[in-house]
This record gives sequence, C-alpha cells and structure tokens, in this order.
Amino acid sequence: MKKLFTLALVALTAATLQAEPKKLLVVTTTTGFRHASIPTLEKMLSQLAKDSGEFTVDFVQQPPGKPVAPKKPAPFKVDDLESVKEAHNIAEEKFVNEQAAFVTAETKWEETLKAELKKLSPDNLKNYDGVIFASTTGDLPIPDQQGFLDWIKAGHAFIGLHAASDTFPGWPGYIEMLGGHFQHHGAQVAVECLNQDATHPATAMLGKSFSVSLEEIYQFKNYDAANVHDLLIMDKHPEHKEQAGHFAVAWCKDFGAGKVFYTSLGHREDVIDADPDMKDRKNSVEIAKAYQAHVLGGIEWALGIKSSSK
Repeated sequence: MKKLFTLALVALTAATLQAEPKKLLVVTTTTGFRHASIPTLEKMLSQLAKDSGEFTVDFVQQPPGKPVAPKKPAPFKVDDLESVKEAHNIAEEKFVNEQAAFVTAETKWEETLKAELKKLSPDNLKNYDGVIFASTTGDLPIPDQQGFLDWIKAGHAFIGLHAASDTFPGWPGYIEMLGGHFQHHGAQVAVECLNQDATHPATAMLGKSFSVSLEEIYQFKNYDAANVHDLLIMDKHPEHKEQAGHFAVAWCKDFGAGKVFYTSLGHREDVIDADPDMKDRKNSVEIAKAYQAHVLGGIEWALGIKSSSK
C-alpha cells in the first residue's frame, strides 16, 4: 500500500511539474524604426499566454521619453534678403543649443535603455525558457552578446516576430542564429504564402496556403533555405508577380540545443489583432486569428511544448 501511495505521489508530482508554464521574456525595445503595431503585439502575446496557460510573459520595454533630434535649418541663399539671413542665423544658433540639449538627453535615455536591457544578462536569463523579439530594431545595447547566444544554444527558445530580422545588422552571430536578415520591403501588398510543413505547430492550421489581404513583406539577405526549415514561402516576388522564385516568409531552425522560430508577418495591426470592431480593417478577423495561431504554434514548437513530424 505504501509503495502504491509513493508511486501515485511521484506520478502526481511529475504531472504537476509538467504542467508548470514556461517563462518567456518579450523584448520590444528599438534603436531604429519603431513600429506603431508594437503595443498590439504586446497585447496579443499577453493574451496568447493567458488563453493557452502554457507560458507566462515578462517584458523588456522601451523606456519613455526618447528624445527627438532637432531639425537643422535649411541654408539661406546668397541672394536672400538680409532679414532672411538674420532670421536664419538666429535659427542656427537655436539649433546648436537644441542639439547640445538633445545629445545630453539622448545619452541619459540610452543609459535607461541599457538598464532595461540588463534583463537579457545571462544571470537573469536563467529565469526564462525563451525570449521573443517582437519587432525590435537596430543595435540593442544588451549586456553580453556572446552570453545571449550561448544561452540559446544551451537549449532555450528564440522567437522572432517581423522586424526581429531588422535587429543587430552588424552582428554576424545574431544573423546566423536567426537564419536571415532584413534587406528591404516594398509597398504593402496582398500575398499568398505557401505552407511548406502542414505538420508543424506554426502552420498546421493554415492549410496549403495562407493568404493575407495586405501586409508589409520583407525580402532577406544572409538567408539560405538549406540552413533553415521553411514554413511559409512565396513562389512569386511580392511586388513583381511575374518573377518566380523562392521568397521566405517564415521558418524555424535548430541552434545548438536551442530552437529558433521566425515569422516576418506582423507589421499591420489588423494582421495581429482579431478585434472585429477595429476601424479600416483590410485583413479579415479570420486572417488575424490565423496569424495568432501561427505565432502561438511557433512559440509552442520553440519551447518544446509541441513538435513537428518533419
């Protein structure tokens, strides 16, 4: 009887441990272009965590009050009136003062950003199972670049959404980990994304293809299909439909013992948010729900909650 009780207790303990939600750190800081849809991505990820119960999310967010650089006055012309030249000189002097104040404020703000990004230190990352870069851009001053990559390689998850591929343009290690880097995009277009793995948790719900009515579509450099597992591609150039080819949209890959999932979709708020009352929708509620399921499946795969048969 005692042995049976012990076995039951062990089974119950194992089940409890297995049910413990994973922990994700969501990074939404930027030093380059900042997408207006970032708050919508934050809201979506919080809701996916709450609804699934499979993971929790903490955030590394943009410090408020990022200073804006003053605009330099246009030079005056030789034949301008003296009054115009005098006004320009006054404006130039004002600009010099404003620029000095801007540099001081920017330095102070950057220190605040560095303090926020200390959450990506190897010591703090020990508290998490994975990281999401949600439309991050630019060179983020994280405390230990190699330590960050080593942490992923050791068996943790990296999930990149949209502009995560427009982050760390000068860091080869990050680009190798991700599997490609943003090169350019054209005007927003309608696209049909072809499903390359109907068994993968990120694409199993999408059928043979996933059509998006309007979205900003990235083209990539440092991308090699042989080095990733493609999930969504286009067989036509997004802006030049007559140009056939292989154009990546979403993929996954192993990185050491870690797992990496990236989707370039997620620029427009009506792709991310399934609110039926959103004004001026170009993408249907169904498209937004499919995108959310796509992201959730990618998270589940990267965290090892679900797997693919391919």
